[in-house]
This record gives sequence, C-alpha cells and structure tokens, in this order.
Amino acid sequence: MANILNRKLPLSALFSALLLAACSPPNSPETTTTAVTEQLLIEDSRLSIYHPVPLTADLSHLSDNQHRMLGLLIDASKIMDDLFWKQAFYGDKASFLNQFEQPDVRRFATINYGPWDRLNGDKPYLSGYNDKFPGAEFYPQDMTKSEFATAEFANKDGLYSVVERNTQGELTAVPYAEKYADELTKAASLLKQAAKLADNEAFAEYLELRADALVTDNYYPSDMAWMDMKTNPVELVIGPIETYEDQLYGYRAAFESYVLIKDMAWSERLAKYAQFLPELQRGLPIADAYKQETPGSDADLNAYDVIYYAGHANAGSKTIAINLPNDERVQLAKGTRRLQLKNAMQAKFEHILQPIAEVLIAPEQRKHITFDAFFANTMFHEVAHGLGIKNTLDGSSTVRAALKEHASALEEGKADILGLYMVQSLLEKGEITEGTLEDYYVTFMAGIFRSVRFGASSAHGKANMIRFNYFATVGAFDRDENGLYSVNMDKMSAAVSSLSELILTLQGNGDYDGVAKLVADKGLIKPQLEADLERLKAASIPVDIVFEQGKGQLGLE
Repeated sequence: MANILNRKLPLSALFSALLLAACSPPNSPETTTTAVTEQLLIEDSRLSIYHPVPLTADLSHLSDNQHRMLGLLIDASKIMDDLFWKQAFYGDKASFLNQFEQPDVRRFATINYGPWDRLNGDKPYLSGYNDKFPGAEFYPQDMTKSEFATAEFANKDGLYSVVERNTQGELTAVPYAEKYADELTKAASLLKQAAKLADNEAFAEYLELRADALVTDNYYPSDMAWMDMKTNPVELVIGPIETYEDQLYGYRAAFESYVLIKDMAWSERLAKYAQFLPELQRGLPIADAYKQETPGSDADLNAYDVIYYAGHANAGSKTIAINLPNDERVQLAKGTRRLQLKNAMQAKFEHILQPIAEVLIAPEQRKHITFDAFFANTMFHEVAHGLGIKNTLDGSSTVRAALKEHASALEEGKADILGLYMVQSLLEKGEITEGTLEDYYVTFMAGIFRSVRFGASSAHGKANMIRFNYFATVGAFDRDENGLYSVNMDKMSAAVSSLSELILTLQGNGDYDGVAKLVADKGLIKPQLEADLERLKAASIPVDIVFEQGKGQLGLE
C-alpha cells in the first residue's frame, strides 16, 4: 500500500487502489502507520498546528422555539459545508476522507477541505495530487486566462455562477441556483422552517428572504433586510459570500455559514463607533478625490459568541470578525455590519497571540499586549472596510472589478492599515478610553506574526506580508541581535499614513499593474522572517484553532 500511495496516480486510480487495499487482510498497527506516513508530504508535527477549542455559548436566555430554531440553522449550515467541498475539491468528499485510518490525518484533511495545506501556500500535503488550481472548482481546470479573456458569454464574472464547458466545448456560466438546485432547495426549506420559530420578527423576515435568495441567486433584498436587524439575539450569516477561494480572478463567491449568539453587554460598548465613519472618511490621509464617497452612517458594531462555522468560514484559518454585506450598492446605501466573534477571538489571543509575544516581542514592550487592543484592532479592521473608495475615480468600474485577483489582498491591506488610523484618531479624540496607542501598535505587531503564519497565498496572507515588508522598509519596527522586535512609535505613525495613502491611491486609480507590482515586491515571506517563524514552530505554538462544534456540543440534541 505504501508504494501505491507514493505513485503519481490519477485520482480515480488512487481511490481504486485504496479500495483494493482496504479489502486486503488488516495491516498491523505499525504497517498502517507507515503507509499513512509515507502518503504524507509533510512532517507529522504539522498535523497538530491547530489547537482544538470547544465552541459553546450560554443559551439559557433563549426560548424553546429559539433552541429548536438553532438546530435548523445548524442543519442548513451543514449543507453550505458540503457545497463548499464541491467548490474547493474536485473529488468525492466521503471517498477522500474515508481513506484515512489515522484520526489526526483525517482531521487535517477535513480542516483543509481537500489535499492542499491552506496555511502552507496551498501546497499538497498528500502524494498523488498536483498543485491546487487557482480557480478551484469555479472554472474548468484546462481553461487558460487568454481563453477566458476572449470568450463571450453571459454572467462571465458573476458572483453566483460556475464556469463550465457546454457540449460544444465552449465556456458558459451556470448559476448556483441551477448547479446546486437540490442542496439549495433543501437549505431554503430549513430556513423557512426556522423563520416560523423565530421570536424576532425582523430575523424571521430575513430568514424568509435569505431562503428565497438561495434558490434565485438574488441576494440584494436579504442583504438589505439584514442591515435593518438590530435587536435579534440569534444571528445567521449564510450563503455564497466571500470570493477568496477564487484565486484566479476573485469573481466567484464560496458557500459558508456562521450561527451566532449576540453578546448584548459587549455590543453596547461598541455601538458608539459607527457614527464616526463619515468624519473619519473626511480625515483620511489622502487627496479629496479619493474620499469623495460617503459611507453609510447607520452601520453597526456588535459582539457575538459564534456557535457554528461551516464551509469557507471553517476552512484553514478561522475568521474572528465579519464585515458584510459585500455588495457595494448596499454599502453605499446603508453601510455595513461588523460582527466581532468574541469567543473565537479570546481563544486565539490566549492560545496563540500571547505565546507568540513571549518569543518574538522585546520584553519591555510585552506589557502592551492586551486583549482589549487585540479586540479593537480586529474590530476597526472590519470598520475600515467601509472607508475609502468603492468605485474607481474615472467611473469605469468598481475597484474590485478593476483590480481582479489582487482586489481582495489590497482590500484586506487597506482595512488593516486604516484600522490603525481609526484607532489613532479616536484615541486623540478621547472616544477610545481603554489603553494607550502603544498598546494598539505593539499588539498589532504581534498580530502580524500570528497572521503571517497562515502563509502568503491567501488575500489576508498577501496583505500581512505587504504590510510587514513595508514597515520594515520605513523603519516602523526594530529587530535586535536576539531576534526580538519592538515598535518605533513615531515611525509607525508615519508608516500608517503613508501606506494608507499608497493603498487608497492604487484602489482609486484602479491600478492593476501597480498592485501587481506591490504584491510581487512585498507580498512574500523573506528568509529572516521565515527563520523567526521557525522559532514559533520550535516552541510548539499552534498556528490556528479548530472547533469542536455541533448540536451535541451545545446540548441541542
């Protein structure tokens, strides 16, 4: 079996070989371990880079109807999870996962939704698989960019469609509502059942509209309704949402879901910040032409405990904050909603960020690593998505369309750096009263080391590296002879302004070539940083978390 697994077989042949091997007499424990180990292209230690965290929350304040409703929302989320498998991996999910006899290998495969290591540049971690196709399963794998550029067909860059070949071999787009009709019809039915159990009228209306969206691909009405929800204690984010999985063009959205419980006390602390968005937009460190748009002023900030992740949200690194909707029409009309996932954030702070600071941050600055600063930096990252510009200055397109596959990376970089700008501005105004600017800067620096361990292949990873390498160029931090980092406060403040101006200029100009050059020059992990990250690995600090989740975990079964 070990020799079979090491040959570069087609996927179907590999599964056939595995099936034949499974019919053979049972292997001894030593033989089984050897076979799986030889199948892996990574060290066994990499299988433990995710720290397990039970995903729970206090549900005692919810009604019996709401408890039953949560079960339905989780069932609908599981459908999103299965649909994301189809978007991310060309093989059969069950056949792929059932080949693994070792629980830790199966768990790693489940976390990555396929044979590619999401926190290692999407490199294969199993023999028998080629590099991941940048277009995932959104496009034919034999399609070239030049073919796509010259092809003419409807819904070519549609968020909610898959590009396939018709019977003549021509490219065509198939809507999600058609491609995944059976699954989406079932999910929509579950949402409609849940709506009947919802004690909150606005949430019930949203569930009805979201159910309709799943089977029509028209998400605008439900996005608008979602923006109007203010008092619902249970929250659901579901559907095809983010485009990060499409690394070929960044056009197509992946299925995902979050089921959340609102933390009323923390949400009250955050409510005041959204009102400052128009003022902060006017104060951006850039020429007026690049800040002429006015962000919606009724956007809100809230804190939640998340109780279920599914699909893209659950793949590889786990999201700790959400800024939605992505539809520019909704953003300009109503702003966005920012959801801070407090329990997931706390887990990452305790198990990852604090241990990283002990290894890489200079001792005299470690006292500035605080959860309040980590929470605020994450929150203002999401708020900052609402700042800047959504359409190019010449009016020819949206920024997202102009920058294509680089749009997500630059947008994440913008949100990071403008988040720091917002913190600095609100501290100066006395609106933030917790901590000092040094707390936020040093915690942000430690946060870069946490995030950059996700690799430089994703949008967030590229954004992290652009920011780190830019800071290094302008002297925003020092690294001493012992490999310990400290923030230079004055130079960091200047770097925040200059990098903000650079990113906003590239976005407003729709400068695809300029962004491509920035990513190529600074969006990579350089040798010295690679060596420092190895120190974190040697200290056995987890890279991210994985959730033990489900209805059983919550006592809903």
